[in-house]
Amino acid sequence: MALTLHGTVSDNTVALDRKTATPLIINGDMAIAQRGTSSTSTGFQTCDRIELKTLNTDNFAFTVSQSSTSPDGFSTSQKLDCTTVESSLDADELVRFVYAIEGQNLQMLKYGSSASEEVSLSFYVRSNVTGVYAVEFRLNDAGSSTITKQYTISSADTWERKVLNLPTNTATAISNNNGNGLEMSFCLAAGSNFTTGSLGTSWANTATASRYSGQAVNIMSSTDNEWFITGLQMEVGNFDANSIPDFQFEDAGTSLARCQRYCSLIKADATTTRFAMGFANSTSQAEGVVYFPTSMRTGPTLVTSGTASDYGCTVAGAIGTCTSTPIVGNQSNTNPYFQDVYFTQSGLTANGPQGLCGKTTDGFLRFEAEL
Repeated sequence: MALTLHGTVSDNTVALDRKTATPLIINGDMAIAQRGTSSTSTGFQTCDRIELKTLNTDNFAFTVSQSSTSPDGFSTSQKLDCTTVESSLDADELVRFVYAIEGQNLQMLKYGSSASEEVSLSFYVRSNVTGVYAVEFRLNDAGSSTITKQYTISSADTWERKVLNLPTNTATAISNNNGNGLEMSFCLAAGSNFTTGSLGTSWANTATASRYSGQAVNIMSSTDNEWFITGLQMEVGNFDANSIPDFQFEDAGTSLARCQRYCSLIKADATTTRFAMGFANSTSQAEGVVYFPTSMRTGPTLVTSGTASDYGCTVAGAIGTCTSTPIVGNQSNTNPYFQDVYFTQSGLTANGPQGLCGKTTDGFLRFEAEL
């Protein structure tokens, strides 16, 4: 196997000596999308670990999707497509994609000490809207110390690789826990409340007006507008586009398992999919234990389809219909390893064994412990 080196000797020494065995960014190739491949809602909706957040957007509508449009070497990307225009932004409007990392996974950065490391963020981006975009980096659990970096999309509808360099941070340590240690916000539209301040060159408690300083693009200005990102990676050290190490691809199983720390999905693929085995604790309620494939970040919340008839319990070899959507039992609502789930249905035999099922292919149990 040939080894190709770029940049200086010191660049390549660092590139071949990564500080972590696994990528700091989980699902940076946007390959895992447990919740689905298309959505018109904000929050975590398609590609795992990346969230669309909006603030005070009045009329803007969009579709977020896992897209097959991707640069060479990648198969998928995260896409935002504007479907309803808001060409004149109010001062308090804001649209951005957010990615967050647990503080305990960032201790090698040595923030808050004289040995603090520089950091480089790399990603592939594409849009029909050229111009200056801003990315805010925020230490959420450490006093909200922030710094903002800019990148420019120079050519429309062309994949471009960007590398943003973060300076050392000797003043503010990242808490060594499972909280939100570092948050990255990729701005796509921002009103004047967030863009008119000066661009800082070091970590500081930034004024609101400087959070997305220099953001010149409004992705909401036309229904022709779209924006894609993939190949998101973070490296310890100061790199440029030539010297930054290659993207670390993970096999699908490993990447899924890492995503399941934050989102664990059980979805019906037939009308008799068993979610759990349990027993009826009364004639109208059954409970079963769901064990997670990996320890979740914290005790998760349960999300369902919202429709009771998507769920049922087995009775005399047949599947009945639940009278309400499943809920978490009060014995395990803070447990990161498993949760009791209660199904309500009439005609059960108290203390008898029960299968808790997805009655339609729309039924699912999704446990979320996102940052």
